[in-house]
Amino acid sequence: MRLVRFGAAGDETPGMLDAAGRVRSLAGVAGDIAGDTLSPGGLARLAGLDPETLPLAPAGVRLGPPVAGVGKIVGIGLNYADHAAEAGMALPSEPIFFLKAPSALAGPRDVLELPPDALKTDWEVELAFVIGTRAKNVSEGGALAHVAGYMVLNDISERAWQIERLGQWTKGKSHDGFAPAGPWLVTADAAGDPGNLALSLDVNGVPRQRGSTATMVFGIAEIVAYVSRFMTLHPGDIVTTGTPPGVGMGMKPPVFLKDGDVMRAEIAGLGVQETRVRVAEG
Repeated sequence: MRLVRFGAAGDETPGMLDAAGRVRSLAGVAGDIAGDTLSPGGLARLAGLDPETLPLAPAGVRLGPPVAGVGKIVGIGLNYADHAAEAGMALPSEPIFFLKAPSALAGPRDVLELPPDALKTDWEVELAFVIGTRAKNVSEGGALAHVAGYMVLNDISERAWQIERLGQWTKGKSHDGFAPAGPWLVTADAAGDPGNLALSLDVNGVPRQRGSTATMVFGIAEIVAYVSRFMTLHPGDIVTTGTPPGVGMGMKPPVFLKDGDVMRAEIAGLGVQETRVRVAEG
């Protein structure tokens, strides 16, 4: 299944795509794409529906982040060897992770508004997964049973805030709009092999990132098991798994986002998102 949330920001309605790719409303069927809806039982109930019997959403309706009730976003850093090399950082011996504020979530076509003092804002196409059942100290062998589905997430990063300011990476990762997600949440049974998906990101039509999750240092099961040792993962939590090479920081000279730029991020089978950049007036 491909699950969506549509409508005005902060007032989205749950939905799913039909076989033709049209958005169908789950209003009155599911409270939201959150909590128990993400459990195996909740997803099974949705899978039992005939989308053709559900109301069509208005044509051209805005899509929001495809999951609600997000308690935390956990980011995995330097999870592609070639990205670590372009960043000039050593390959980690165990997963590096940081927290990204849930308030950074945005829809897959929302405008990204940058504050005037964000001068080194960068792109990072990533495979993200959403937790469906509570995970605490789980084994690698049972880890994937806790994953409800997968989606595209652009882990936008203001490098000056992340690297040149005091403190942790979180401040450079958490501005409003720094986590465009979707367009859809693709349930685990329909997403294919998450360890072998092609990722890409273009800026203004110019190819920037090309990679595959096959080159991740730590796979999905290992990430779930590892993170669950340090914190409990709850339904709706998002874990985003790192980015392949081609970020602006790694170019010579570095290239960062500017007013009017358009990012196009895609993961095979998980859809395409397009984000236009606008710099707020000072």
